[in-house]
Amino acid sequence: MAKVCPITKKTSLVAGGYSNRIRATKFNPTGMVRKQINLQKKRIFVAELGKSITVTASTQGFKTIAKNGAYVTLKKAGLIK
Repeated sequence: MAKVCPITKKTSLVAGGYSNRIRATKFNPTGMVRKQINLQKKRIFVAELGKSITVTASTQGFKTIAKNGAYVTLKKAGLIK
């Protein structure tokens, strides 16, 4: 399963890693590190369908669901028909 949020389309990022000892003295990155998005798995009740759906999305995606409504957001993301 790819680590992509179906609602916000967020994916992982590649960022530089530093040791604190090097950071204090000079710029010398310790290599690149992959930062994963914060995916959570929750059951959401969709009143229009009358049933619950399990959704794996980022925390920002769940804030979008709370703001715009479950049915509209999940339909736009293609998770329900």
